[in-house]
Amino acid sequence: MFRMWAKIWKNNHMIKDTVVEDASDAGRTQKVFHAMDEIIYTFDLGKPIWLDKTVKEFQDHSRARFYQDNFIESIDFDYLEIQMIEED
Repeated sequence: MFRMWAKIWKNNHMIKDTVVEDASDAGRTQKVFHAMDEIIYTFDLGKPIWLDKTVKEFQDHSRARFYQDNFIESIDFDYLEIQMIEED
C-alpha cells in the first residue's frame, strides 16, 4: 500500500491534513503525482511546481515542503508539506 500524508501549515500550526492511499500497480513516481493531484483537489489549490530543491528534499527524506515560490497564485498559508507514510 502506498500512503502519503499532506499537511497545510500556517503560523507553526497544522490547519488541514489528509492522507491519500493508492493500491494500484503504478510506479512510485506515478503514485506520487496521482497523490499530489488528489491533494490539490482536496485542498482546492493550484498545482505546485516541483523546484529542484523540492525534488532533492523529497528524494532524500521522502518529505517535501511547497512554499509560495512553488505556487503561481498566492497562497494563504505558510507551506504545504507532503510526507510518505508507507510505500509498497
